[in-house]
Amino acid sequence: MNIFEQMSTIKGLGTIIEEASRRKKAQKILLKKMLETGLRVDKDGRFYFDNIRVSDTALAESLGIDRRVVRQTANYILTEPNLECIFTRLKPVAFFKDAAHHLGFTVIVITSYPEKPGIISEVTSIIAKHKLIIREVFAEDPELFEEPKLTLIIEGDIPPEVISELQSIKVVKSLTIIK
Repeated sequence: MNIFEQMSTIKGLGTIIEEASRRKKAQKILLKKMLETGLRVDKDGRFYFDNIRVSDTALAESLGIDRRVVRQTANYILTEPNLECIFTRLKPVAFFKDAAHHLGFTVIVITSYPEKPGIISEVTSIIAKHKLIIREVFAEDPELFEEPKLTLIIEGDIPPEVISELQSIKVVKSLTIIK
């Protein structure tokens, strides 16, 4: 089975994590952290952030779990095709939210109703209409986060009329601007 056939049979990420860690809370913690940070496992069961090797002990200590669970999780990932095709291909991504102010950017954080489609399209259309430059967009997966957020990093300041238009989007629950 090639990767595309495997991907077509994959359930949602939240379901995969739940099934993979049904009996092991520590394993669930590690799998979720891998997805949040882009930590991956290579074909030999070693953990990496991009090309930086991370030891089992360092992972265990940072997550407050047993080192043996880290090793067992790596081995388990490599024996399960639905996990292996995901967790061996993750990549870390820079997220400028906490540094945006120092770069002259403004942050927009939106919570919405994740079961309703179109939030990214509506938000980016409004921003484009006002000729604002989006430097970064990050949407949390609703299966992994209880209250998923859409975060946009915008170059410069955001005019009040843009904020009003964003607040008027029907699926927006809350909107926060961070300067």
